[in-house]
Amino acid sequence: MAALTIRNMDESTKQSLRVRAAQHGVSMEEEARRILRDALGRASQPQPLGERLKQRFAEVSNVDFQLPARQMPRSPPDWDEAPAK
Repeated sequence: MAALTIRNMDESTKQSLRVRAAQHGVSMEEEARRILRDALGRASQPQPLGERLKQRFAEVSNVDFQLPARQMPRSPPDWDEAPAK
């Protein structure tokens, strides 16, 4: 198992960790492991782009908004054809 030392932690953060660990009935070290595991677990499961955009603009979105009908794209040019004279 790897070890991690956290230096220069302000006293209020340390106290908050101590209280939170006590509320969960675990050591400060275990509570820190749980917090890191939870935070990194969420980060490794990215949310699809559409869902992120929907959440980001939820306050200003209009539920009546309808996407316009899609059209078929034009055919790409055939560069091997001889030019018309």
